[in-house]
Amino acid sequence: MQQIKVIIPAYNEQDSIGLVVKDIPQIVDEIIVVNNNSSDDTVKVARAAGATVLTEKRGGYGYACLKGIDYINGLETKPDIVVFLDGDYSDYPEELLQIVAPIQDGTAAFVVGARVKELRAQGSMTPQQVFGNWLACFLMRILYKSKFTDLGPFRGIRWDTLVGLHMSDKTYGWTVEMQLKILQKAIPYQEIKVNYRERIGVSKVSGTVKGTIFAGIKIIGWIFKHYIFR
Repeated sequence: MQQIKVIIPAYNEQDSIGLVVKDIPQIVDEIIVVNNNSSDDTVKVARAAGATVLTEKRGGYGYACLKGIDYINGLETKPDIVVFLDGDYSDYPEELLQIVAPIQDGTAAFVVGARVKELRAQGSMTPQQVFGNWLACFLMRILYKSKFTDLGPFRGIRWDTLVGLHMSDKTYGWTVEMQLKILQKAIPYQEIKVNYRERIGVSKVSGTVKGTIFAGIKIIGWIFKHYIFR
């Protein structure tokens, strides 16, 4: 049986994090919630739900993900697969089984959960999110011959593949950096269609004008920078 660990960045997700942890299938060996400097009871709720809780005081999605990776790297036994999942309950954690299946059977080393229109609840993604995803994936298709259709945060990857990517982005560019490096290294990947619902609480990125602008700039910047300096 392949060992699976889940990393969940969480910033002020006290109302949702317990639900996320509870719905993760039992095939997972450890659920790691990275508290990204929350000011509410995220830590308390996550621990009560049975998660390992780390704290990263530097704000930023990438910082939180890197904290989780550093923790796993310090363990004596490394997992075979790492799954990244948001803490806002917009994804369906039980669909982790579909996310990891292509990795378990050896047909892919990286899998993205694609938030396709027919499986998205109305209002679950803002118009700027939908457009931003389309634009980023369009550019990757033109510049890299990519088949990605989404930058979805629900994703699984082999541990050794993840380590070999040498991830570095600290904030909004984390997801696109991973996908660009997968393309650059010609690592086999798949997309799995996943359900998506309205998140609990307000988005820290798409829920604000500042977050939306900075995320867009960072993502598009990564695509062109990576293409120029690849």
